[in-house]
Amino acid sequence: MITKDSIETAYSFLHQKRNVYIHSTLDWQKDDIEYAIASYVDDMSHELYEAISDGRADFLRDHKMFQEDITFAVERLEEML
Repeated sequence: MITKDSIETAYSFLHQKRNVYIHSTLDWQKDDIEYAIASYVDDMSHELYEAISDGRADFLRDHKMFQEDITFAVERLEEML
């Protein structure tokens, strides 16, 4: 079961990190954010991860797709709120 609290927590964290990421010009900062998000999703509710990832195992973990993935995740979580 996906709780409202878990959705709100994930949304807050990902939304804040996405805003920094998309405005950052520092590669090391973007790398740090990617690492933090990957660590976060490793510990998040499996059901919630499945709901926002559409079943992609590398969702929010693929460097080349990261900006697109985090934007999609924030939009999906916002819809779930």
